[in-house]
Amino acid sequence: MIKVDLSGAAPFFDAAGPDYAAAAAAHRLLEEKSGPGAEFTGWTELPMRMKKGELKPILAAAAKIRSRSKALVVVGIGGSYLGARGAIELLRPLPGKDDPKVFFVGNGLSADYLNCVIEQLGDDDFDVNVISKSGTTLEPAVSFRVFRTMLEKKYGAAAKRHIFATTDVSRGVLRSMANAEGWECFTVPGDVGGRYSVLSAVGLLPMAVAGIDVAAVIDQAIATFGSLYRRSPDNPVWQYAAARQHLYGRGYSIELLASYEPSFRFMAEWWKQLYGESEGKNGIGIFPASLEYTADLHSMGQYVQDGPRKLYETVVSFEKSLTSFAVPFGMGDPDGLNYLAGRDLHDICRTARDAVKAAHISGGVPNIGVSVDKRDEAGYAELVCFFELACAISGYMSGVNPFDQPGVEAYKKNMFALLGKPGYEDMGQALREKLDGVEPREKYRLRCYNGDFSYILLEKKKKVDGLCRKT
Repeated sequence: MIKVDLSGAAPFFDAAGPDYAAAAAAHRLLEEKSGPGAEFTGWTELPMRMKKGELKPILAAAAKIRSRSKALVVVGIGGSYLGARGAIELLRPLPGKDDPKVFFVGNGLSADYLNCVIEQLGDDDFDVNVISKSGTTLEPAVSFRVFRTMLEKKYGAAAKRHIFATTDVSRGVLRSMANAEGWECFTVPGDVGGRYSVLSAVGLLPMAVAGIDVAAVIDQAIATFGSLYRRSPDNPVWQYAAARQHLYGRGYSIELLASYEPSFRFMAEWWKQLYGESEGKNGIGIFPASLEYTADLHSMGQYVQDGPRKLYETVVSFEKSLTSFAVPFGMGDPDGLNYLAGRDLHDICRTARDAVKAAHISGGVPNIGVSVDKRDEAGYAELVCFFELACAISGYMSGVNPFDQPGVEAYKKNMFALLGKPGYEDMGQALREKLDGVEPREKYRLRCYNGDFSYILLEKKKKVDGLCRKT
């Protein structure tokens, strides 16, 4: 079962220590669905929903894909892909002999990356799982058009059997397209925000295709949610949420999530979205960042050890290694490493972790430990349930709604406006003028001199340079 170790953070607490009464109150808001955003707390019930029947069609679709295709292309961004990618890279960092490759697209706008995925697909049979509640987010929409076109060229009328849409139950562009084309559909639960959706079809279908035992994940998630609902300061969720809020109140505003397991990288990316979108509001919030130990100790270790004292670290550990590897003996000991000969790398890594913890604490960096037994389906499920519950409780403790994300739409609207999406023309014009550093256009008169265009500010009759380039 998941454990939290606060021994490395306790020296930085004040006399009162973490506020477990506030954690209890926040937990009550979540459990009773009486806090802000309560309509988006369905994620606490997802494992049981899956167990009661929703998992069956997901497993059937995954079996179909695994039986006929060498690859699955997952199209999505943010919560539509980070959870699944985190799980696959943690539990299946290299595909097994019979496992399809899983590619993730739609999370950026890089032509080079897109072409690289297409090149790796080659002539292999593949399927597409497009994940979007609306279907209008630019990055996945563009990528889906690309790979849908590829499927249609490859399979003709049969292409629709290779497309699986995970979207809103009844509304949105993607749902309308799926209904019209006859694609097999799965639902993004209406009472679950994207960053909390990994234990729904959003995450489970790609995970199952990759060969992860998602039934075991769901069984462990049910058990973990049950164990983490106890009302006690011994609850590791309370310990983590209360400790991080206490440290934040004492000026530690940056949290570094670290792990000594390289395959944890995209789990950390999932965690960053979960906490960043949930808590970064109203001018407050702990900034979530991540590091990969021991590698990043040789690049960021100096900053962590001796930089500004406003950061703390949360270190995720897997107590048992899935495999072993003993350091070999060297004749003559030319590299001086025979003192390690015969020792298992996992034990050496554990020692390194203890040494780093001691060094960072002495340097003024609070350390929170989070550990699970093994890097397997059970350990993954425990981490997901733990971090989701702790995020909701921590958000309520800070006084924000941990289930909305009002700031996310700002860049999307600007992007649509600058790209010329119909209906955004006026906004686009105003943005272009703002980016040029001028006031709204109606205050200017266009002037041409020797082929170069510029505006004259009518009110002050002053030339403003660089407002319009030669065309």
